[in-house]
Amino acid sequence: MRQDLTQILSWIKPRSRVLDLGCGNGDFLHVLQSKSEVQAVGIEINQDDILRAIGKGISVIQQDLDGGLANFPDFSFDTVVMAHAIQTVHFPDKVLSEMLRIGREGIVTFPNFGHWRCRIYLALQGRMPVSRFLPFEWFDTPNIHFCTVKDFEKLCSDKNIKIQSRSMISGGILSSTLASFWPNLFSLTAIYRISA
Repeated sequence: MRQDLTQILSWIKPRSRVLDLGCGNGDFLHVLQSKSEVQAVGIEINQDDILRAIGKGISVIQQDLDGGLANFPDFSFDTVVMAHAIQTVHFPDKVLSEMLRIGREGIVTFPNFGHWRCRIYLALQGRMPVSRFLPFEWFDTPNIHFCTVKDFEKLCSDKNIKIQSRSMISGGILSSTLASFWPNLFSLTAIYRISA
């Protein structure tokens, strides 16, 4: 399981209600249901992923996140998760607002495009980075809005979103230490726990 998802597991209370925005094939929700006995619902747009998730016993709604989440009442979930999906939506600010309307808290993870490797690749190659963490070319990437740690924190500040905690994932022990001091430069993936 990805490191960001492992961190999220530790933040979610057992037997709580969880909505996963962009749940993919349902692997994470399946683990979450098994380990924490949560009431889990996923939202996904990809038909193949939906079928895989349903095959694992996950309740999934086919829905485009950019269309909003008006079909959910206020505070209908304890936690709303959006792991590696905020950079793929057209209106990340609106999706964040909707997350915190329907959930008591939100958990967001995203690849940090401010990482030093991205910066050097762009500076030296003059092209958008392609790596194990960002395995797409510029023309076929699902990433619409490239975001850095500083960008996300500024958006939270502008929208009066409280950052309850954060965790940064980097490539090793030394880079983990560096990421704790300079997350915008050394974290590969950022994980935020937020509330209204």
